[in-house]
Amino acid sequence: MFNSLSDRLTATFKNLRGKGRLTEADVDATVREIRRALLDADVAVPVVREFTARVRERALGVEVSGALNPSQQIVKIVNEELVEILGGETRRIRLAKTGPTIIMLAGLQGAGKTTLAGKLSKFLKAQGHSPMLVACDLQRPNAVTQLQVVGQRAGVPVFAPHPGATSSELDHPAGDPVAVARAGVEEAKRTLHDVVIVDTAGRLGVDAEMMEQARQIRRAIVPNEVLFVIDSMIGQDAVNTAMAFDEGVNFTGIVLSKLDGDARGGAALSVASVTGKPVMFASTGEGLDDFELFHPDRMASRILDMGDVLTLIEQAEKSWDKDEAARMAKKFADQEDFTLEDFLAQMQQIRNMGSMKKMLMMMPGAQNIRQQLEQFDEREIDRVEAIVRSMTPHERVAPKIINGSRRARIARGSGVHVSEVNGLLERFAQAQKMMKKMAAGGGMPGMPGMPGMGGGGARKGAKSAPKKKARSGNPAKAAQELKDAEARRAAGPKAVPTGAAFGQQGGEFDPSQLNLPKGFDKFLGGSK
Repeated sequence: MFNSLSDRLTATFKNLRGKGRLTEADVDATVREIRRALLDADVAVPVVREFTARVRERALGVEVSGALNPSQQIVKIVNEELVEILGGETRRIRLAKTGPTIIMLAGLQGAGKTTLAGKLSKFLKAQGHSPMLVACDLQRPNAVTQLQVVGQRAGVPVFAPHPGATSSELDHPAGDPVAVARAGVEEAKRTLHDVVIVDTAGRLGVDAEMMEQARQIRRAIVPNEVLFVIDSMIGQDAVNTAMAFDEGVNFTGIVLSKLDGDARGGAALSVASVTGKPVMFASTGEGLDDFELFHPDRMASRILDMGDVLTLIEQAEKSWDKDEAARMAKKFADQEDFTLEDFLAQMQQIRNMGSMKKMLMMMPGAQNIRQQLEQFDEREIDRVEAIVRSMTPHERVAPKIINGSRRARIARGSGVHVSEVNGLLERFAQAQKMMKKMAAGGGMPGMPGMPGMGGGGARKGAKSAPKKKARSGNPAKAAQELKDAEARRAAGPKAVPTGAAFGQQGGEFDPSQLNLPKGFDKFLGGSK
């Protein structure tokens, strides 16, 4: 969504690198480029004016002129101002103190309200809540059926006493949406559901009839949260639509849908600033799991190509198998070999986290390799998995035994060329060496070791530690070597000859031989 804006801002900040001091002309040129980038991203003009004015004021202030690195300080200022535009801080759902928490969804038709109702219900269910969906969109054909399907996929019950409009009776919707909403809340109280999500009707454009119906539903159920669902791809019209809904139903939060689209993303930067209402959630794909809490600081970091490592960590914590992680940690600590079985298990864990492309785009500096990431084929992971699964259990544990005929058999079994099998085995051998080096405390290859750990490589001129003698491959000889080693340990350390450290061997030490002050010899214990 923000690729174009991110590219423009990143290029602008590159021009500031290496400058120890920024003049007013440098600041003006930077602010001018930021203004163009925001306007090209379809951000509302009033928001652009306010944003660039604040950035210029702060950039010409003491915090930049007195900084050791002025260019980094300007990036910090832009980051902080972006966070403010996007809402300032993370806003979560305010739960009701008594009774079910009622959440009403509002927005135009086609914004993705019905699908988002299922995503939100699954998100809340994963947090330990018991949500229920209420179908109040009785005007769009088959909207009730769609909500029932979405609810079934999310594992959440749907209250739908009326089927709503069908394609044969568009002008005669069945049932009263206000009565359905009221009855849905009562049903949730009776069945002890703690969250009620009400899906309302929309139109292709804002009109008086739709807004009046939304107001009536709001008055009937008195929701704790009214979430305005907006399509992130509609551009400048997002501001006018948001202001109309804010005036009509006074929504409490914003949900951005279709944030994974290829539009310029100005709506996301404009709506929160114009309405003063926070962006609470974002829909980032078509799956029910492609839904996340909106963090303004993390989104600002993504726009400025500084990555979103915290979201990556949270995704890993949600999907990573703790038992498998503990097993791998123990194996790593015991310096056991990293096998293809382990590699396959790790790939399964990564697949559970979602799209590889999305995860890589959250890494710092990902914009520099975005073209390569966009060309990345997600099916490559399937091919790698097919290659590993075509191996025998013994081959996965000991890949060195895979000769030419075995490679040909694996290629046929996985439906790939032999060259792909060769490439995988070469990359795995390199990864195995790296894992061994890290497990032994050597750090990453080519990097110096950490204090208290082995270095990444021996220093020039430093003596290497004596190598441990390898045990013989002959079982009888190996047993004898082990027996001799135990005998040496039982004998203990060799006796150390007594005497002074500087060469006097044996005999009593006579302090009178030293030219010491009178009475000092008593401290040496050599005389009484």
